[in-house]
Amino acid sequence: MISISTAFSVLLIGLLGSTHCVGMCGGIVGALTMGLPESVSRTPTKLLPYLILYNLGRISSYALAGALLGFLGGNVLSIGESHTAILVSRWVAAFFILAMGLYLLGIPHLLLPLEEAGARLWVLIKPLGSRFLPVRSLRHALGLGLVWGWLPCGLVYSVLALAIALGDPVKGALVMVVFGLGTMPMLLLLGGFASSIRVLINLAWVRISAGLLVCSVGVMIVVTNVLFGADPEALYNSSFCRVPFGLN
Repeated sequence: MISISTAFSVLLIGLLGSTHCVGMCGGIVGALTMGLPESVSRTPTKLLPYLILYNLGRISSYALAGALLGFLGGNVLSIGESHTAILVSRWVAAFFILAMGLYLLGIPHLLLPLEEAGARLWVLIKPLGSRFLPVRSLRHALGLGLVWGWLPCGLVYSVLALAIALGDPVKGALVMVVFGLGTMPMLLLLGGFASSIRVLINLAWVRISAGLLVCSVGVMIVVTNVLFGADPEALYNSSFCRVPFGLN
């Protein structure tokens, strides 16, 4: 299991970073509602099950990716000495979290290579999504979410870096589920109140605040490494060190 501090950190990243999801996934949610009868798309109580199943499918794909990369990270980290492996994984995670914060601030350059690499995989997966469009049933909504969970996204890739650093498939899956739940409120609101949400997200202070708060998590990891990196025993025993990853 992941610690409460780890879960809170990742949930915060998902909630704040979901401002970016409006641009990436807004069109998909629009496509989801467009195929539904007007009596459903214009009635929040009838539309909600479709939005929930779409998001559950998306989060399930995140969990699968987190489990795979957590397993991979565990095998890689087991090669070196334990304290060295932990430090390396934390530096990598700090880099990706800082990159994600900059991404939200409108500086995407550090994560663009990852998105470009993911786009090659997306070319193979994307045609599967057409099988569920237009959305006519709850099954279609779930299937669309499962496919679109693999959409190339720097925000998702940043949290997957945490899954690698945790070095465990179960923890990797859990951290991605928590992240997905953090993004869910924004996308649920987007489905029912798209125009109002877009106005809010376009406010400069909202984007800047989200980016700076996410960057602060990365800075905390950097400070932890600088303070305790030379002392493996202090690294393990420090409660401050445990905040981002819950190293117990």
